[in-house]
Amino acid sequence: MSKSMLKVKTCILVALCGMIGVGACGSAVYADESGGSYNYSARGNPVASPSAYQATTLWTGEKLGVGAFKEPSDLHVTSDRRIYVLDSGNNRIVAMDDRFKPIGTIDSFDRDGQADRFNNPQGLFVTDNGHVYVADTGNKRIVHLDPDGKLAQIVDSPKSESLPADFQFKPVRIVVDKAQRMYVMATGVYDGFMEFSADGAFTSFIGANKVQFSPAERFWKMLSTKAQKSQMVMFIPTEFTNLDIDDQGFIYATNGQGYEDVKKLNARGNDILRREGYFPPGGDWWTSSYDGYPRLTDIDVTDSDIYSLLDVKRGRILTYNGDGYLMYVFGELGNQLGEFDTPSAFDRVGDDFLVLDKALGELTVFETTEYGRTLNEAVRSYYRGDEEQADRLYEKATRMNANLDFAYSGIGKAKLRQGEYAEAMDYFERSLDQKNYSKAFVLYRKQVLRDHFTEIAGVLFALALSLYLWRRYRKAKGGKNIVAAQQRV
Repeated sequence: MSKSMLKVKTCILVALCGMIGVGACGSAVYADESGGSYNYSARGNPVASPSAYQATTLWTGEKLGVGAFKEPSDLHVTSDRRIYVLDSGNNRIVAMDDRFKPIGTIDSFDRDGQADRFNNPQGLFVTDNGHVYVADTGNKRIVHLDPDGKLAQIVDSPKSESLPADFQFKPVRIVVDKAQRMYVMATGVYDGFMEFSADGAFTSFIGANKVQFSPAERFWKMLSTKAQKSQMVMFIPTEFTNLDIDDQGFIYATNGQGYEDVKKLNARGNDILRREGYFPPGGDWWTSSYDGYPRLTDIDVTDSDIYSLLDVKRGRILTYNGDGYLMYVFGELGNQLGEFDTPSAFDRVGDDFLVLDKALGELTVFETTEYGRTLNEAVRSYYRGDEEQADRLYEKATRMNANLDFAYSGIGKAKLRQGEYAEAMDYFERSLDQKNYSKAFVLYRKQVLRDHFTEIAGVLFALALSLYLWRRYRKAKGGKNIVAAQQRV
């Protein structure tokens, strides 16, 4: 049996195992209700995978001693590992340390000698130096509190020629960069995120989604008259659904338009996200044909360009490396530990995940397994240029999960950086990474030519000399034949 046929039969067998989910094939390997851990192969098939994360603890407001959470909508963890929960239904912010010990609650602040309160706040961001920014949606404003909880700034009713006269400011999410510029996602705004300067002045929109037309819509629009075009449905860009910001100031954003669902925006608002994986970053894409398109409602970016997405449609959290390869998936809809009803937000404490459930008012803690820690550190090692460590950790990950095709590409990249081009080609071939295989092949060819230049040059010189002597011989022999023929005549 040929290797190609064996691979095809293996993929078919794995897919069948995922559908039945029992027996000799082991646990389910695709997104069914069993909650089995899985990933996707280079060919797009669901394949079995070890769990990268396991739910360990479930916190409620009662367990924390702060009273029941009511429809909490957002969550933020600072660099010093402080945890902030935006308890929207109770119009308050609950702060905890990394051991989940409450350290404070903000439910009001002094404004001109009067107690002021939040009204259905939906977004929260806390800077590294403790400044708190709240998207106070019901009050149509941004509230900025200093580290002591005192009012520092109110941003409301932005004015600009680019805003309609009847514009109502309803912020729902916010992030803040190192220069204290605010980037706000607001209801009914289709021009991108609203950017505010440190003093609260609206400056511009950034990163508007492009309008997408189907081929049929484009065709009929070309054939339509002006009157018909005026009666057509107006196409407007899709709103974003959430955003996060990394240490370098790049904004990571999600939208729900089914096209480039994840973006990485630079200062000019251009999308620079790398999409080199086997399929574009997004929700639990393989199951979308069964229960509708994924709905991404949150995004979290950590170090080394690693980012994670929350697909509320199926309760999944999907994590990608900076090149756009899916690393692992976990989470499920249900009523057991590690399952959700309506996940609304998530964040990391170190490598552990915290997932907030809006409907149940619960906070679930997910801790890494050995497999998850190995894979995370492999990606980080490659990112910081430690090829030997990345190579070793990717090898370890593939011993725990032979189905992890992207890890073979990671090993290939590490080999490529180390100058081991022939081995890199083997790993790129295994992971179906054609782009990097071609790069490795070109470098390998140059390496062979460089390492064997003397031999190759000698052989070429010998061939050229032989050809030259052969031609001289044929020419000389041809001349003798002509002289002999003339003598006979």
